[in-house]
Amino acid sequence: VARAVIAIDGPAASGKSSTAQWVARELGFCHVDSGSLYRAVTAAALRRAIPPEEWTGKQVLDAARSVSTTPAGTSVVPLIDGELAEAEMRGPSVTASVSRIARMPAVRAWVNEQVRRVARDYDVVADGRDMGTAVFPDADLKVYLIADSWERAKRRLVQHLRRLPTPEEIAAETDRLVHRDALDATQSVQARDAVLIDTTHLLQEEQVERIVALARAAIRRPASG
Repeated sequence: VARAVIAIDGPAASGKSSTAQWVARELGFCHVDSGSLYRAVTAAALRRAIPPEEWTGKQVLDAARSVSTTPAGTSVVPLIDGELAEAEMRGPSVTASVSRIARMPAVRAWVNEQVRRVARDYDVVADGRDMGTAVFPDADLKVYLIADSWERAKRRLVQHLRRLPTPEEIAAETDRLVHRDALDATQSVQARDAVLIDTTHLLQEEQVERIVALARAAIRRPASG
């Protein structure tokens, strides 16, 4: 039986991962986040103590050999040297260098293959870069999430700070996100057949309901016989 694939793309901090995770739970699918794999590879490369500006694709791929994946709840998560390293992967040094790594064609090919491998074993909700274009051009459903950059900055800060950020903090984070959008522009392209959802004024629950409804309609397989 062909596995079902829901592909969710969008710019940084558009809510892809948390929404994809929730959608996967609702559908009973496995969630896989390519962004976490890029972060894991970045963390693994940083452990090698080579300055990021000197990284080559070969060095980064060599570091990627220490990254593996394991099921955790309804998600598949990366391990570095066989251990979870969530705090390290979300740290500022990884955040500062992950775009550099994600622009390396060989690294993108490696990450995309890890995501496809998960989809060979499970029905998946996959989010990140290239999902509806390079990774799963034949996905059952492609969704592209967008949100106003101020709103994305605010959401990201709430997630990290666990409190309401000040307008000054949001302004600074908005600048960082706009810069990141420019770096990521070639990797977060909307597939021509993707459903565009602007989440600026949507509650996350509303986003999830909409995507789950679209997914159920898209994967309703004809009854055999």
